[in-house]
Amino acid sequence: MKTYTYTEKKDTRSGFGAGLTELGRTNPNVVALCADLIGSLKMNDFIKENPERFFQIGIAEANMMGIAAGLTIGGKIPFTGTFANFSTGRVYDQIRQSIAYSNKNVKICASHAGLTLGEDGATHQILEDIGMMKMLPGMTVINPCDYNQTKAATIAIAEYEGPVYLRFGRPSVPIFTPANQKFEIGKAIKFTEGTDVTIVATGHLVWEALEASKTLHEQGISAEVINIHTIKPLDETAILESVAKTGCVVTAEEHNILGGLGESVARVLATNNPAPQEFVGTNDTFGESGTPAQLMEKYGLNSASIVEKAKNVIARK
Repeated sequence: MKTYTYTEKKDTRSGFGAGLTELGRTNPNVVALCADLIGSLKMNDFIKENPERFFQIGIAEANMMGIAAGLTIGGKIPFTGTFANFSTGRVYDQIRQSIAYSNKNVKICASHAGLTLGEDGATHQILEDIGMMKMLPGMTVINPCDYNQTKAATIAIAEYEGPVYLRFGRPSVPIFTPANQKFEIGKAIKFTEGTDVTIVATGHLVWEALEASKTLHEQGISAEVINIHTIKPLDETAILESVAKTGCVVTAEEHNILGGLGESVARVLATNNPAPQEFVGTNDTFGESGTPAQLMEKYGLNSASIVEKAKNVIARK
């Protein structure tokens, strides 16, 4: 069994900041907008090097989306930055009407997504954003798993024509993907080969899936782990090929199971090759205040829950 280790932890939002800084040096059409959260979005280096290409909009997120849409008309590639809750829930109408409907080339970059926002509590911990964004026609939805993949995704979306929702987080998490990777939108990555169960994970739950696969291996269960960094367009082929081999699947995400990655996978299976499925995610609930570790434990977004669900779904085959 292939195993993964790490020597450093870093927040995925810093991967976004590093990617944006690199784009500032290589792509003169890239501009950045922020809603009064420069430090939280790690935009400081981009601003320092490209002050004329940065727009501080203030706490006016709806206006930021409208300005970003307008900037595309002049050939600019705007990257908007604020918390995921404010990037989606607060401005859904503006994204739908001004960006998605007319297929504007706006990159909606959202930090502090999910429960791992932590102590700021339920009002800031959006767990519905993937669902909202994936339902918008033409919207690409990306949720990378570590610092390196977030940096690579940030760079890649600048070359992609069309609206993108890029989701990342606040806590420091293991760095376990290559620093020099090429990010392919819509192309899943198989981390481990397995024959007994498929584990399809996204974002912070990818590392937890890999940890779960090690535990399962020790118990004689062979798990195949797939990183779905692009939730839309979904790599249906990778999922179907894996489940055809294993006969069952567990999906894992830091998001409500209603409307998230798991439901997208369930649709693919239902219309192509029905198979038993178990879901790791929050279940129709808001979050609460607590440390990221406490919240992930309470809501079952960890390797132990993935192991439990894997055993359950295998028993259903």
